[in-house]
Amino acid sequence: MYPRKKKESPMADSPKKHGSLALQVSGLTKKYGNVTAVNAISFQVKKEEIFGFLGPNGAGKTTTVRILTGVIKADGGKAVVLGGSAGSLKAKQKAGVVPEMTNAYLDISGWDNLMLMAEIYGVPKRQAYKKAEELFKKIELYPQKGQKVRTYSKGMKQRLILAMSLISDPEILFLDEPTSGLDVKSARLIRGFIKELSSQGKTVFLTTHQMEEANQLCDRIAIIDQGNIVAIDPPEKLRAEIKEMHSVEVSFDRKVKTESLYQLPQVSTVERVGDKFRLYTSSPGEAIVSLVNYTSRENVGIISLNTLTPSLEDAFLALTER
Repeated sequence: MYPRKKKESPMADSPKKHGSLALQVSGLTKKYGNVTAVNAISFQVKKEEIFGFLGPNGAGKTTTVRILTGVIKADGGKAVVLGGSAGSLKAKQKAGVVPEMTNAYLDISGWDNLMLMAEIYGVPKRQAYKKAEELFKKIELYPQKGQKVRTYSKGMKQRLILAMSLISDPEILFLDEPTSGLDVKSARLIRGFIKELSSQGKTVFLTTHQMEEANQLCDRIAIIDQGNIVAIDPPEKLRAEIKEMHSVEVSFDRKVKTESLYQLPQVSTVERVGDKFRLYTSSPGEAIVSLVNYTSRENVGIISLNTLTPSLEDAFLALTER
C-alpha cells in the first residue's frame, strides 16, 4: 500500500481570472441516505482544457457528472458552468453531453436525429443543415446518414451521439466513457475528434476507465475515490509522484536466480516479466549501478536494460488503494 500524500488545495493551481474558467466546483456534496457519494469536492476546469475525471466504480464519478449536467441536484456546495449554475438554462445552452449509454432514436435516421436535436436547441434550419453535413463527414458516417439508427453498430451509434451533442456548437462537452466497448477504429476516431475539439477552443470534461486514453488526451486529471478528490495534476506529474514504482527492466544472457536480485541495494521488489526481470526502486540510477556490479561479480552478461517510469495506471492504483 502506498501512503496518500497531502495535496495542495485543488484550487491552488487554477487561474486567478474567472473569465478563463469553464467550470468552477466548490464544496459539492451529494448523499443517498447514509451514504455520501460526493464529499464536499472542489476543483476548477480551465477553458480549452481536456480535463479527465477518473475513479473506481462507486467512487462518485457518475454522481458528479449528473450534478454538473443538471440531471440531479446537489445537497450542498456549488457548481458553475460557464457563468451559469449547473442545471440552469444558461449552463445547458452552452454544454453538450455524451452519456455512456447511447440514447438516439432508433427508428429514425441519423440525419433526423441531428435535426431533432438542432430543433430542441433552437438552431436555425440553414445553420443546422450545414453543421450536420460537416459533422457526418467528421465522424465518417456521411454515407449512412439516411439510414435508421437501428441498423447502426455500437461504434456508429456512439459517433452519432457525439455529433448530436455538437450540433448546437457547445462551448463545453461532457463525455462519459465515450469509447467504452467500441472497436479500435471507432475509439481512435473519437479520440482524434476530441483532440480536434480542444484545438478549436472547446472545453472537454472526460470520464474514462481507459488509463492510456486519459494519458493521451488529458491536460490534467482529477482522481476521485470514496467521494473525495485524492489528486489533481497533469498525467506526468501524477506518474512522477509514485517514486516507489520506478523500475529497471533487464534481461540476461543466462539464467539467474530471482532471489539474488532481491539482495541488490535500492531494490524493493523483483518481478519476472517473460524473459526479463523488473526491479522496482525509488532510485533507478543507484539500482543500475548495483545491477552492473552484480553482473560483473557473477560473470553474467546483460542483453537489454531499460528504466521505466510508473504508468498512469500504476499512479491511479496507488492513489486509490484503500
